[in-house]
Amino acid sequence: MAANSLDIDSEKKLTHTLSVSVDTDTNFNVGLILGASGSGKTTLAHEMFGPECFKTYLDPEKTILDQLPASLSYDECAAILSGIGLTAVTCWLRPVKTLSNGQRSRAEAALAMVSGSTVVIDEWTSVVDRTVAKVMSHCVQKFARRNNKKVILLSCHYDVLEWLNPDFVVDCNTQKFIDRRLLSPGERARSERLEFEVRTVDKSTWSAFSKYHYLSEKMPGGLGYFFGLFHGQNQIGFNALSNYVPWADKTKPMIVHSHRTVIHPDYAGMGLGILFDTECCRHIKKTYGYRVLGKFSAIPTFKAMSKHSEWRLLRVDRQIGKTAHGKMGRTACKTASSTSSFRENVKTWTFEFVGN
Repeated sequence: MAANSLDIDSEKKLTHTLSVSVDTDTNFNVGLILGASGSGKTTLAHEMFGPECFKTYLDPEKTILDQLPASLSYDECAAILSGIGLTAVTCWLRPVKTLSNGQRSRAEAALAMVSGSTVVIDEWTSVVDRTVAKVMSHCVQKFARRNNKKVILLSCHYDVLEWLNPDFVVDCNTQKFIDRRLLSPGERARSERLEFEVRTVDKSTWSAFSKYHYLSEKMPGGLGYFFGLFHGQNQIGFNALSNYVPWADKTKPMIVHSHRTVIHPDYAGMGLGILFDTECCRHIKKTYGYRVLGKFSAIPTFKAMSKHSEWRLLRVDRQIGKTAHGKMGRTACKTASSTSSFRENVKTWTFEFVGN
């Protein structure tokens, strides 16, 4: 044998021993099993949670919206998907196989946590950009804690630890169990920060983001200002401010509306949209003295703006007509998404930017 000719003890060299004591009885929401390839992560998970722990729920041929439990209403489904960071409605209506790796991982995590009491996910963030991995990790831990779910993630990447803020860590490389449940909030606080920059951009950059927005890809005519949100040299967001009506009374400030705010789905779920929109509106108001309004129909946006001290609710409207979702269900929503009825019976909120 080759091993004998090389004087190798094959039994010792080909056997990996992993010995670690793990406490999963004490309540937790997020667990993390770390280690290099071959360190025993998958085998350990099988021993801890059973051979069926990696059950796959996601059907790549169907939309994620059609795979959530039938007992859930459209609004409940929307809350689940938005909660995991899948905020773009267009991502809900496309077959899962057409989503990016990051979007597909979020969809799988959401479906698994809705379908099972304890969820184990292997190869977490293995095939995505490392910044996207951190955003995904922040979203999945936030979802698990808000909904009191249990999720255990296996990864070979240590950079997600702070962003997952796990209740416990099993390090298969060092064969150590780290219980973080008794640490103070300060001790568990994340030290790393992601930096983003707002820049003026050409209107043409909208073409890269229009597919993620639920309204028409056509921009209003007339006066317009366009901004991009950048992570390094990568534009990951778009925002526009436009004057919808003629400026008739010159004794009053011109009114511009903030609209078409889009954060790329890979970066959604961190609250970047409201921060981006606010900074764009601040710049326009400070630079030109315009009155800045925004009209929105997304409930997460309404909730975020209602909590923000620099936005004031002016009015609430509803377009009356045949509903495109809600009690009519998800199929009606998919059908109506390309028709005028998609915007009927929709509640909208108009806010004014009142910051300096």
